[in-house]
Amino acid sequence: MTTDGAGGGIMTPTDMDQMTTPAEPAEVQPAEPYSPPPAPRPSRTPSAWMPMFELRDRRWWTVALAATLLISALGVGLLYLDDSSNQATIRSLNTANESLTGRNQILQDQLKTTQTNLTATLGELAQTKAELEHPHLTIWNVSQALKGSTWYLAGGIPDTFTYHLEATSTGPMSVSILTLEQWAKAIECVDNGIGTTNYCMHHSGAIASWLGVTSVNYDFHLAEGCADYVSVFTSASSITVRPNVSVTYNPSTSATGACA
Repeated sequence: MTTDGAGGGIMTPTDMDQMTTPAEPAEVQPAEPYSPPPAPRPSRTPSAWMPMFELRDRRWWTVALAATLLISALGVGLLYLDDSSNQATIRSLNTANESLTGRNQILQDQLKTTQTNLTATLGELAQTKAELEHPHLTIWNVSQALKGSTWYLAGGIPDTFTYHLEATSTGPMSVSILTLEQWAKAIECVDNGIGTTNYCMHHSGAIASWLGVTSVNYDFHLAEGCADYVSVFTSASSITVRPNVSVTYNPSTSATGACA
């Protein structure tokens, strides 16, 4: 067997080997297209300026980063200082507010005390004014004796005053308020022998009477506009009368009682 240098082979019979059937010729494969290898690029010689530029860029980035960090640190520091200042201001304001609150409470307490004192003073002034406009006077407070049924104690009731008839006694007594006309009839009764003084002073007519008592307490108002009244004390036995008779100035704007 022989082989073609072109890549294809054809088998031929030799003297020693004779094939009876001729072999089919082998199918020839088409040759693959040939592509020449790419031409090598000429290698560039690194420039000497590149490391310098890269070094400068790195330095500028480092400087920029450092500057940024420094500015950030300064900003944080300024914010911290500003926050500390604000906190100090807030604490100062809180302290001042607490102080003002305390002073305000003190002032409110003082105001309440002043208002209380003012109210009390106004009340006292009103009472003083009323007392000045309506003075109260005691006109009979000395103890006196009645030595039997022919004795009497009598006193006029002043005009323009409220008459406070108050008295106690060591035994039964009779007390009456009479007009002057009734007083005259009582004296006439005694003079005519109709009865004793103890009887006639209370049975010849009276405005008001308290018979056989040991105490009396009565406010008489008919003399506030009339000067026509008298009070009289008698007893059937010997007793001591302890009067506490007083008057309050209270003039009426018109005639009262027997004068009306």
